[in-house]
Amino acid sequence: MTKKFKNIIIGCLFFLVMFLFWFSQNWYKMPKYIEMWENPTGKNIPVNWEKGPNERKSNKPNLIIILVDDLGFNQISSYGGGMADGNFKTPNIDQLSKDGVLCTNGYSSSAICSPSRASLLTGRFPTRFGYEYTPTTSSFMKGISILSKKNDIVSGYYHKDREKDIVEIKKMGLPTSELTIAEVLKPQGYHNIHIGKWHLGHSPEFLPRKHGFDESLRMDQGSLFLTEDDPNVINAKLDFDPIDKLLWGNLPYAVNFNEGSRMKPKGHLTDYLTNEAVKVIELNKNRPFFMYMAYWAVHSPLQAKKEDYEKLSYIKNHEERVLAAMVMSVDRGVGKIRNALKVNGIDKNTIIVFTSDNGAPGYIGLPDLNKPFRGWKLTHFEGGVHVPFIVNFPNKIPAGQIYNGRVSNVDVFSTFSKIANAKFSKQTKLDGVNILPYLTGEKKGEPNRIIFSKSGNYSYLIKNGWKLQIDFIQNKKWLFNLNEDPTEQINLSKQNIEKLVELEKVLEFKLSEQSKPIWPSLLDWPIFIDKTLKMKNDVSDEYVFWAN
Repeated sequence: MTKKFKNIIIGCLFFLVMFLFWFSQNWYKMPKYIEMWENPTGKNIPVNWEKGPNERKSNKPNLIIILVDDLGFNQISSYGGGMADGNFKTPNIDQLSKDGVLCTNGYSSSAICSPSRASLLTGRFPTRFGYEYTPTTSSFMKGISILSKKNDIVSGYYHKDREKDIVEIKKMGLPTSELTIAEVLKPQGYHNIHIGKWHLGHSPEFLPRKHGFDESLRMDQGSLFLTEDDPNVINAKLDFDPIDKLLWGNLPYAVNFNEGSRMKPKGHLTDYLTNEAVKVIELNKNRPFFMYMAYWAVHSPLQAKKEDYEKLSYIKNHEERVLAAMVMSVDRGVGKIRNALKVNGIDKNTIIVFTSDNGAPGYIGLPDLNKPFRGWKLTHFEGGVHVPFIVNFPNKIPAGQIYNGRVSNVDVFSTFSKIANAKFSKQTKLDGVNILPYLTGEKKGEPNRIIFSKSGNYSYLIKNGWKLQIDFIQNKKWLFNLNEDPTEQINLSKQNIEKLVELEKVLEFKLSEQSKPIWPSLLDWPIFIDKTLKMKNDVSDEYVFWAN
């Protein structure tokens, strides 16, 4: 063997070792590199929104949903609390509630984003049509399993045997057989616009314009809010959180308009989406429109504008300060949207529903985001599903109202359909109700229905103020009387056997009505109820297994 050949072999081995070392540190970023190759992100191009008529001929009200991602009950000050021990305020959201109705018992229809959004748009429990889990790849779920913090008390279950039954992510999405609120409104003359997070399938067959929207400026699943090295960004990375690691490693900084190519947003994502919404309002002031404004904020990764961050120097915890600055950007957006409605003379004929897709997650490590409730996103405890819910409808809902009955994002479909006088027959079973008569005081009390959700072997329901949760993996049951114990402190499952048996039968019937999941879950992940992912757990701590 010649010396030259030996040097070539040594060189190849050196590069192989270096590559293997690099891969060992960056393996979780591979989906991003593949996506960058297959779907590159171009420079920002101004969005060419469609312009409406020059004169308004219809007096039908405009309909707006402002959906925030992972916003916990205690992250806004409208409910008397707020972040930073109540020192952080959300004045525009607070004013929205003062001008309308503050619902103290608002619920999301799932404790995780994608099924919750599917339910909001269809008015049905997502499990009724098999949309039980968030669309994701097996590699992502395996990554969470591998990167999850090791815990001596309990470990998650990764179901490798189910990988053969998983469908490709391009086949995961909201079935087009489901009727959406956009499809119902379209025959009534509504122009339907989606802005922000979609997360209901990113193949052409599942995109917003296949579900009744006329225009869409979307992120398929998520985006960075600014590039990581932008001079105007303040980042907060959470080294203890496997989800945070995967998001930082794989998210682009990108949006798509309709079915066009990916492009960079202009500036901080939240402000960019707000500014586009303002343009949409101006262009559509002379026709009825439905705008589904789905902010990606305040979901991680935690990224704030430097100027927002600098205004919050009284918040000493860096992660909380960044998150509060992200909430500030949403609050600013609410103010700009309302101002645009007023400037264009349509504020009195527009209903706004403001809510969150689920509660705040414990995996970002901040303990008081869902205060006073126990639990987090990925649990059916109140912290996971009891969310801010504000409705503003001038001349219909008197200002300054407080409504204590239970309402849910599954009610948006029925409520908006009734307001628009829309008729439909495609779906025979809706789970939501028209809540407007309850908010105006025309009807007393609250709707007579069951609030319900499930994810894998973990389910819950609320009936007449009684709440039952069952984790079938642990065979653990929690029974609470929310009328007397709204923060779920006293588990009555062993004291009130009669009520437990009654609700178990109701839950059994509800479960029998649901469809088989379109694709299986791969991971049962233990989520501790009373501690964040950053906290050390002990044997007395309660947890549930969340499936996805």
